[in-house]
Amino acid sequence: KALGVTSAKRLAAFPDVPAIGESLPGYESSAWFGLFGPGRMSPDVAKKMADAFRAAHAPVVWVTVGTLGAQDALAPLADAMPPAAAAKPANWSTVVDAAGAQPSDVHITKRQWGAFYGTELDLQLRRRGIRTIVLAGISTNVGVESTARDAYERGYHQVFVSDAMASPSAEAHANTLKFTFPRIGLTRSTAEVLAALAGH
Repeated sequence: KALGVTSAKRLAAFPDVPAIGESLPGYESSAWFGLFGPGRMSPDVAKKMADAFRAAHAPVVWVTVGTLGAQDALAPLADAMPPAAAAKPANWSTVVDAAGAQPSDVHITKRQWGAFYGTELDLQLRRRGIRTIVLAGISTNVGVESTARDAYERGYHQVFVSDAMASPSAEAHANTLKFTFPRIGLTRSTAEVLAALAGH
């Protein structure tokens, strides 16, 4: 299921797929064509899971991407160098309202692919006695996988919510789920996670 395209306007070839410009006016990226997830993915998955964690008295952590400007962007040499980033709108690093973030949740701003390096995520989790983390988000094979690898190296147990994450490439999404996640944690569906929290 196509979740969106990263153009300012909807594409003629996919008139039913929303453009990122509808949520983030003024933002457009030619580096990614779109974000894909399973066809059954519900638009309110994040809110349902966050509400369930709060009901189980478990912390909810929101990780957003923020940069200070071009000087802190990753730019090591690579065979597939990303194009120059477009200017980001003021709300670039804001959790969308539909996700239902609360002021009492933990809010982390990352400046790299993973959510641990250069942030206080590990500190916040350990101070709350958290030993198991449940991961969802985008992009499965970049941000989520980088965070998962870092969490594994820090000794956290992990649950990966396969239908609550997405990637610009269906193949990359599938490869992470098939090859990486089984070696470092448990992969479950949203329904399985919600059922486990309800029985907690």
